[in-house]
Formats: sequence, C-alpha cells, structure tokens
Amino acid sequence: MNDAAPRVAAFAETLLGAPLPVRIRAWDGSEAGPPGGPTLVLTHRRALRRILWKPGELGLARAWVSGDLTVEGDLFDLLDRVGGLLWERDPEPGWAARSAGPAALLRDADARAAVRGLVGLARPWPAPAPPPEEAVRRRGPRRTNASDKQAISHHYDVGNEFYERALGPSMVYSCAYWRPGGSLEDAQRDKLDLVCRKLALRPGDRLLEVGCGWGSLALYAAREHCAKVTGITLSREQATYAGKRVADEGLADLVDIRVQDYRDVQDGPYDAISSIEMAEHVGAERYRTYAHTLYDLLKPGGRLLDQQSARRPWPDEEAYRVDEFIDAYVFPDGELSPVGTTVGELERAGFEVRDVEALREHYALTLRAWVARLEEHWEEAVRLTSPGRARVWLLYMAATALGFEHNRLEDC
Repeated sequence: MNDAAPRVAAFAETLLGAPLPVRIRAWDGSEAGPPGGPTLVLTHRRALRRILWKPGELGLARAWVSGDLTVEGDLFDLLDRVGGLLWERDPEPGWAARSAGPAALLRDADARAAVRGLVGLARPWPAPAPPPEEAVRRRGPRRTNASDKQAISHHYDVGNEFYERALGPSMVYSCAYWRPGGSLEDAQRDKLDLVCRKLALRPGDRLLEVGCGWGSLALYAAREHCAKVTGITLSREQATYAGKRVADEGLADLVDIRVQDYRDVQDGPYDAISSIEMAEHVGAERYRTYAHTLYDLLKPGGRLLDQQSARRPWPDEEAYRVDEFIDAYVFPDGELSPVGTTVGELERAGFEVRDVEALREHYALTLRAWVARLEEHWEEAVRLTSPGRARVWLLYMAATALGFEHNRLEDC
C-alpha cells in the first residue's frame, strides 16, 4: 500500500501541532499536504532513518546533503513556509513540549504513537553513515591555530573553480553594496570602494587585510588607492589564486599574500586593517584576543573596518547554541554574536567606535544573487565538487538569505 507520505505528514503535524505548510512526496509515489506549492520529496526511506537516528536539524541536514531529501519547486518558498512555522509563530499549548526535543516528544501520547509508526515505516536499521561532506572533528581544544586552519580549509578549500561559478568574476565572498538597477558585479565593486573610503586609504598606507579571500579587496586597494596591502588567509587554495591575480595585474610591488594566522602577524604597525566576514570564525571565547591583537597591530590613530554577520540577542544568552547544520557542514566552529556584544569587545580592546552601518538587506540580495548563479551553473558546480557539497552551499545560502530578510540575522 502506497501510504508513506500521509503517514509522514501525520507525524510532522503531530510534532508541529499545526497543518503541514508544504506538500510531501515519498519514495513509494504517495503524496500528502497542500497542493500548488513546493514539494518536499523523500527519495528514499533512508531519509527517515537519518532523522530518527539524529532527531532535529542535523538529521534533516544529513538527509538533504545525501540527496535522500530534495525539494521540487521554489526552495526559498519552502524554507520560508517551514521557517515561518518553526521560528516566527507564537507557541501554542502543547507545541513547546512537542518541539522541545526527543524526551519531551515521547511524553506526549499522540507523539509516541506517531513515532512508533514512523519507526515501522523507516525500518531504521542500520544507522546511515553521515555524508562525506560533514566536517571531521579533530581531537583537542578548539580555537587553536591548527583547529582554525582545519575549519577554514573545510569551508574554503573546495575548489576555486566552484567558487567562481557561485560568486561570479569578482570573487568577492562577502556582502555586496547594492544600488537600484545594479548588477552583482556593480554591487561588489561598490562594496570594495565603500571599504576603502571608510578606511580613508591614502597612497602609501599600509593595509592589513585579515581573511583576504581570493584577493579582490587587496587588488582594489592597491590599484585604486595605491595602498601597500598585506593579505592573510589560512586557505592555501585562496592564497594561490590571489597570488596569481596579483602577478597577472603587475601589482606584486604593492600586494603581499600570505598563508598566515592573524595571531602570527609580527610586522606591524599598520595604518589600517580590514577584517571582512572573517570574525565569525573567531568565536566568542577568543574574540577579546582577536580585538586586542588587531588593536596592537595598528599605528596610533589607525583605522579598523570590521564587518561580520551577527545574530539577534537571546533572552538567555547561556542557552545559545550554534546552528547544527552550519557547524557540521558550512563553518565548523563558527559562531555569531549580537552587534552590541561585538561593539563592546572592540571598545574594551581600546577602539573608539566611529561608525556602524547595517547591511542586512544588502546581504539578503547578495545571497539571492549567489543562489541564482549556483543554480544557473549547477551541473558544473556538481562536477567541480560533489553533489553533496553543492547541496550544502545551496541550502546554506538560501536559508541565510531568508534569515537576513526576516531580521533573524544582521550584518554590520
């Protein structure tokens, strides 16, 4: 009997305490849920095994990355519908207990019955192995030079050609600065110009770029402002790519690209430092060290431009936990802090905060542009990495775009 989808839908509605906002199609061809919108497709009963063995976001992520769970239709629409149900509704009686975790779920009689039915449907043995794209955890303490290098490599060393397909010719992997009617390339050029203007770069100024990526800002600052730029990254693939761009443009006398941790930079002081979308890798426990290190690398009166994504503050900050999907597949050991926390740490390090600009809407537009590029070049992207890796980036960028649009995330 082809009834997998109705049974899965019934379980989901019991868990959520609300009607299912999307349609479901199962591996047996059965369907359930509202028609006319995006469809969540379970291509194999193994998707249920993944969710049962690892309840919550990580199990869903493993099902998505492995291809056991796919989406037919508009991914943004599906994520928006599901996100609205999970994150933007007022809790109703019973909903909190059902969504609080496996222990609370099993205290609900209806939920227990639904779980038993799901276990029978999934045939949960054996436990599926995690997809190979999941980060391998090294033993020992986090936030060391070695662990940070491994985390950076997981995210960035997936192939420069893959990033070319997703980011476009500018190879700028940070929030662009959009004007009406502009293209992605226009917006990324304007962003580089904005950074240089905020830093008030003058000819001959020494600029340290912490997390230089593929060299776009370093090249722009040297070419357009005659700055002497030192760009550092922990990614060898990025450094090789950036170094070639520097040589091709004949700017080797102005730009030095290094594979180096910011904690190991010894050739200060600098007139200016830019750190763009890098501090998310630092983590709250090391942020004070990061801020003091950059302060000590600047000349008196030097300028720091620190841009990073942020999260909304939690009523109980002790309860904050890093997103499981992001930690396992995108930014291992990455962490977001509220804007106020970051500003406070920079001030404690000695900085005077002169300007804060919110770029939330700009980042949402940037991510949507990257998603469009990735979908346009999907077959190439898969060939250049793996189907799972391309799926990681698609989900990460689409979900993050919605996070910015709904003010769950900020960027300053």
